[in-house]
Amino acid sequence: MGLFGSAVAAAPAQESGNGLSGSEQARYLAGIQNLYLAKSERAALLEHCNQLLQTYALRAGYQVGQAAPRDLLYQLSLGAPGELLLREESRGQQGTDVSVRNRSLSVFGLDPYIRYDCPLSGIRCVLHNPADGTPLLSVLRDQQGAEELAKALSFLLRNLQQN
Repeated sequence: MGLFGSAVAAAPAQESGNGLSGSEQARYLAGIQNLYLAKSERAALLEHCNQLLQTYALRAGYQVGQAAPRDLLYQLSLGAPGELLLREESRGQQGTDVSVRNRSLSVFGLDPYIRYDCPLSGIRCVLHNPADGTPLLSVLRDQQGAEELAKALSFLLRNLQQN
C-alpha cells in the first residue's frame, strides 16, 4: 500500500504492524490526559479528537477551484453508554447557508480501528465508519493529521467499548 493513496489503519493495538505496544499505549493515553488536564482518559480522548477535528477542518478557503466551497466542521460528543454522537456542520462561504446533520455510532461489536484514505489527487482525507466502511467524516488532506485523528478516535472507540 502506498503511503498516501491507500487505506491506512490507525491501530492502537499491538495486533497491527504499526500499532503501539502496551507501554506505548499507556504513555500515549497518559500524555493525552495530561495535555488536557482531564479527569479521565475518555474525556481527554474526546477533547483531543474535537481539537484535531477543528485543526484539520476542511474549510472553504482550502477549496480553491471547487464549485460552491463550504466549511465542513465536526464535533464529537457522548450519548448513551456505548454511543458516540457526531455533529456535522456544512457552512457556505458567507456563513448564511448552514446545514447540520447529527449521527450516532454504536460502538459495541465494532472493530475499533478507524481506517482512512488521503488520495493525492484530492483536497481531503476521509475517515471511514468502522461499522460499514462508508465515509464517516472528511478533513483537510494532511496525512499526519488524519493519522493522528484516526489513532485518537480508535482509542476513544476502544474506551467506549469498555464501559
